[in-house]
Amino acid sequence: MTLNHCFKVRSLILAAALISGLGLVTHAAAQEQRALLVDLNTRTVTDLGPLGAQYTYANGINDAGHVVGFFYLPEDYNGHAFITGPDGRGMTELDTLGVSGSWAYDINDAGQVVGEAHAPTFSRHAFITGANGTGMRDLGALGGDDSVAYGINDTGQVVGGSSTEPFGEGAYHAFITGPNGMGMRDLGALGRDYSYASAINNAGQVVGVYSDSFTGYKSAFITGPDGVDMRDLGSLGGDYTYAHDINDIGQAVGESVFDVDTSRAFITVSNGGAMKDLGTLGGDLSRASAINDVGQVVGSSTIADGHWHAFITGPNGEDMKDLNSLIDLPEAVILTEAIDINNNGQLVVMGVVPEPETYALMLVGLTLVGFIAHRKKAENPGWRNKSLPLTA
Repeated sequence: MTLNHCFKVRSLILAAALISGLGLVTHAAAQEQRALLVDLNTRTVTDLGPLGAQYTYANGINDAGHVVGFFYLPEDYNGHAFITGPDGRGMTELDTLGVSGSWAYDINDAGQVVGEAHAPTFSRHAFITGANGTGMRDLGALGGDDSVAYGINDTGQVVGGSSTEPFGEGAYHAFITGPNGMGMRDLGALGRDYSYASAINNAGQVVGVYSDSFTGYKSAFITGPDGVDMRDLGSLGGDYTYAHDINDIGQAVGESVFDVDTSRAFITVSNGGAMKDLGTLGGDLSRASAINDVGQVVGSSTIADGHWHAFITGPNGEDMKDLNSLIDLPEAVILTEAIDINNNGQLVVMGVVPEPETYALMLVGLTLVGFIAHRKKAENPGWRNKSLPLTA
């Protein structure tokens, strides 16, 4: 799918007139972040979070448009993992392995979901579900008592990170499983103490991060098929490099960080080859979150005034565009971060929207013109950097 303005929504004239009469808050007024599904083919934006939730975040989408993530309820600090139906419709809460809460991070085309469940002692348990999010199974750990699953491919191979000894002692390493989450295997850390795997493609190539310590993320890695032969992915010259996703031809994406004020989203050629700077939307910071099989990359970038906007590229990472320029949204809604993309023109995105009461009124106006408008991972510090909250 090529990017062009044929996806531009032109059916919001009536909605805009209705909304203007509702006295919507301005960009500077009180707003909240919402998780959204953007479909460039049907020109719709769907709210993925129930209005009763305090906070909703979407982390993954498969080719049928099933979305996974988690939400928080008011005055409840436990995550509630969810899966939606096709095209982001409906929301079903997943299990928690009988512990405090659960967080869903990825989904494959069979609807198997992976993530983590938290015990009351704050230890984490990586999990996998059956098809369509049914059932939940603890994946265990690499000898320790803490594990998190971040990615899954279509055969059910799962990747993530795990402690290697009980009670937080020893190293923390990236892992891979066999099909359907069976048989966790230590991927190592290129001679370091710490690594985690963020994504896996259908050939079993894995990308992630390794470093000397839990807090000192340094370099990105990529493996060969089935997680073998881990190697450094390289960088754009920055001090820190994060790899967040990989597609089926082995193109990896992520970000290279130069300092607190400068970072660049990148894409590699196939099989983790030469790395290319994707640029920015006019600011100094950009990060690539995900890539589909034709090489369309999504992520976030600062614009000239320093605010974060979601971006999408054409095939092979060409021609970065502000996603807000491709969708005619009400003025008060800003798409700040694109989290994931499937092979059918659907994205999960974070957006800044008016307060819930005003937003509900806005939905009424949008529904009247047949355009459904409305919808992270409260990231554990130091984990899966692709999902840190951003503000507009």
